[in-house]
Amino acid sequence: MVLVPSLWLGYRELKSYFVEPQAILVLGGAPKRESFAAEFARLHPGIPIWVSGGSPREYTESVFADAGINPTRLHIDRHAVDTVSNFTTLVDTFRSKGISSVYLITSDYHMRRARVIGELVFGSRGIDLKPVSMPSEQATEPMAKAVRDGGRAILWLTTGHTGSTLVRRPEDL
Repeated sequence: MVLVPSLWLGYRELKSYFVEPQAILVLGGAPKRESFAAEFARLHPGIPIWVSGGSPREYTESVFADAGINPTRLHIDRHAVDTVSNFTTLVDTFRSKGISSVYLITSDYHMRRARVIGELVFGSRGIDLKPVSMPSEQATEPMAKAVRDGGRAILWLTTGHTGSTLVRRPEDL
């Protein structure tokens, strides 16, 4: 029973090493992440950047402008209300633009949960993730959050609803 998911995840992990991402997805929520992402984007010129959630628009725009990023590359999406919807609100946009691989930028403590959700949601549309962790001083989130939000991603895959309105606590975002 565990073998099939393990093989699938192993295949996706290996595939991500050979596919060059066509976009950068930044999970907002921390100004430092946006600064980190702006510097990363400088090293990867020409590919579009999506910031999902996060700081006020003007701040985000100024961070990327200060890094010398052409504003036409920057797409700020404020539809997400949590980590699950960071992915569900953008997956079809990426698919419609023919994007099949993205750099995923978030904090190191948040990456496990983000990858679980991203592999399910983006993987369902054939979009590969290449994780880029921003170093932090925080401990990795509890496994229970990754399991819970993985379940919410599966809920979205089967019903189109993320379950974000069932229970909302600030510490869960």
